[in-house]
Amino acid sequence: MRKVVIAGGTGFIGEFFQKRFQELGYEVSIISRQKQHIHWDDKLSIQETLEDAELLINLAGKSVNCRYNGTNKQEIMNSRITTTKILGEAVQSCSNPPELWINSSTATIYRHAEDRPMTEADGEIGSGFSVDVATKWEDAFFSFKLSETRQVALRIAIVLGKDGGVMTPYRNLVRFGLGGIQGSGKQMFSWIHIEDLFQIILFLREKKHLSGVFNCSAPQPVTNRELMHTLRKELNTPFGLPAPKWMLEIGSVFIRTETELVLKSRWVIPDRLEREGYNFRFKTLGHTLQDILHT
Repeated sequence: MRKVVIAGGTGFIGEFFQKRFQELGYEVSIISRQKQHIHWDDKLSIQETLEDAELLINLAGKSVNCRYNGTNKQEIMNSRITTTKILGEAVQSCSNPPELWINSSTATIYRHAEDRPMTEADGEIGSGFSVDVATKWEDAFFSFKLSETRQVALRIAIVLGKDGGVMTPYRNLVRFGLGGIQGSGKQMFSWIHIEDLFQIILFLREKKHLSGVFNCSAPQPVTNRELMHTLRKELNTPFGLPAPKWMLEIGSVFIRTETELVLKSRWVIPDRLEREGYNFRFKTLGHTLQDILHT
């Protein structure tokens, strides 16, 4: 049986991937801090699990949906760098290592962009804590020079799906009449349907000449204004109160998160994937939300 190993596979994306790979007949192993899975401290078991695996996918990392205080910043950074290094050392120790190692990264690595889209070739790296996390994460990943294992870093946009992620809070905002624009409403919103994210992994598995960095975002990003309008339309809610920046700043303290998650303009397009021939199943936000909310 073909084998895939998902590190950090107990969250929204990991659980979806596990189900889809099992549907394709894969044996799926999970590395996690949860007791029922292979533990991060058990480096021998991690190596043994990676032996003869076709694919390693690393999704590990503390959620960024929190306040950026000193403790949380350290945990966010360490949870990504440490786990990536554990995996790299395990792959190096394998007699028959995985053919492909796909490591998460984030589209937040690019600067706030309202003027033009960011591609892999000409996107400008931003500044600030979130960008530092992303760049150090990628640096840790590509610091391993692996002759038998292809390495791909996915700069993933906001992932939309039925059973978790950001859809739950967005749906609640709209239903409670708070589905207006956030901030100026001009900031760009780049997203990807979770099924496309899975299909991209299968695409890269087959394209054995590909490695390096790929933007994982749908090809038609929208403004925050368009996002909230489309959500209200799909949820049959004609009106939504706007949330100016000052209100978001206050609210973010109470719900223990950061306004960057809403206010940063992420204008990212999947240039490499489209040039290599990947055809998105969910290209528009309307199609994506119809699938998530009504099927």
